[in-house]
Amino acid sequence: MSRFSGITDNPHEGRFHQKTGILLTNLGSPDAATAKALRIYLREFLSDRRIVEIPRLLWMMILHGIILRTRPKRSAKLYESVWTKDGSPLTHMTRVQSDKLSAFLKEKGYENTEVVMAMRYGNPSIEAGLEELREKGFTRIVVFPLYPQYSSPTIGSTFDAVAKVLCKWRWVPELHFINGYHKNESYINSLANSVSEDLEANGMPQKLVFSYHGMPKLFLKNGDPYHCLCLQTTRLVVEKLGLDKERVVSTFQSRFGKAEWLKPYTDETLKSYPGRGIKDIAIISPAFSADCLETLEEIEVENREIFKHAGGEKYRYIPALNDRDDHIEALFDVLKPNLG
Repeated sequence: MSRFSGITDNPHEGRFHQKTGILLTNLGSPDAATAKALRIYLREFLSDRRIVEIPRLLWMMILHGIILRTRPKRSAKLYESVWTKDGSPLTHMTRVQSDKLSAFLKEKGYENTEVVMAMRYGNPSIEAGLEELREKGFTRIVVFPLYPQYSSPTIGSTFDAVAKVLCKWRWVPELHFINGYHKNESYINSLANSVSEDLEANGMPQKLVFSYHGMPKLFLKNGDPYHCLCLQTTRLVVEKLGLDKERVVSTFQSRFGKAEWLKPYTDETLKSYPGRGIKDIAIISPAFSADCLETLEEIEVENREIFKHAGGEKYRYIPALNDRDDHIEALFDVLKPNLG
């Protein structure tokens, strides 16, 4: 049977063309918290030209000669510290988000839709997700990367991966690609709600830190809008809650290598605070739609230790939006204009 057996010449039998497949994507995780799995994952991740933009030959020598020989074992220990009975926290939560979004769409009357999750690196792959939608007869596909703020290494790279698959298809589907939602009102409301709930339960800290994933400063100089979009997200949440701007700061985490990255750096900012009399902070990471290694280990553990070691006293992390009901509603709000 042809994969396009649902197509008909009868104009009254158009249900095939009304079906919308949603490919919900995120960064990805290794298949296991082992050095072997990390080596496979890091090879794919760090071979992406959008991730590392130094001369290719030089980088391949560094990657295969040094990084893939030393980093997998070290990274495996970090992943092991956050691994759960369901596996990778990011993969598991993206699956939960996918299921809840699918159910929410059905509640809203979108019966001819289906949500399939995929990861830019690792499994389930973007190619596998697209093939699943094709096999089920979806010729209208919405690609929805779960990165609120556009950047070339995240959303741009996701587009590359989708295009690489579709260039091999004889019949290219009607494609809708969501390239960010950093100022979507429902997304801002969900972030504001999560902050408001924390403040109500724990009080206003001396500093509320918005920590975004970092990137080399060179990317900004070359035209990547990510830095500006992050600051805009912070501003909109602050305005929504009516917070004192002097008690809020945006920082950037997870830098790698010796190049200058977006500043101020999260770890250095936290390290400096106690010496300036700031010993009570709350921290949130709005660039992450789901908790993962960068929040559960880097923010919750590593940066907490940095702050406490420098003399900090109160440190709390406000979790990612994960599968909060208002977050699922926000994802639907972002999707809605693309659903037909």
